[in-house]
Amino acid sequence: QVHLVESGGGLVQAGGSLRLSCAASGRTFSNYDMGWFRQAPGKEREFVAAISWSGGRTTYADPVKGRFTISRDNAKNTVSLQMNSLTTEDRAVYCCAATVAESYYYNPTRSDAYNAWGRGSEVTISS
Repeated sequence: QVHLVESGGGLVQAGGSLRLSCAASGRTFSNYDMGWFRQAPGKEREFVAAISWSGGRTTYADPVKGRFTISRDNAKNTVSLQMNSLTTEDRAVYCCAATVAESYYYNPTRSDAYNAWGRGSEVTISS
């Protein structure tokens, strides 16, 4: 099982930027597709972004398209989420998730597609 640890969360003003990172260990990172999910207080967990094992395919939730960018560095076993133009709606605990890359299609926006999760990093936005 791959082990995931997020970092980079914190308090930022609305309109500002923040970069989250997720460090993976325990398995060959390049074997995994990666995703970011978030859960705001009182709300269900929602998909944010996903990236394929090679970085060649990315998927974004509509609310973050054009503002967030997911990327990965397989040499450093990390996946990152650059978040720009943050709003109070982006306040949440952000978790990275991993699933073994498969040859068949699966929906990367579904949380049940992933079988390894980090504990999360909290992002707070001040208005």
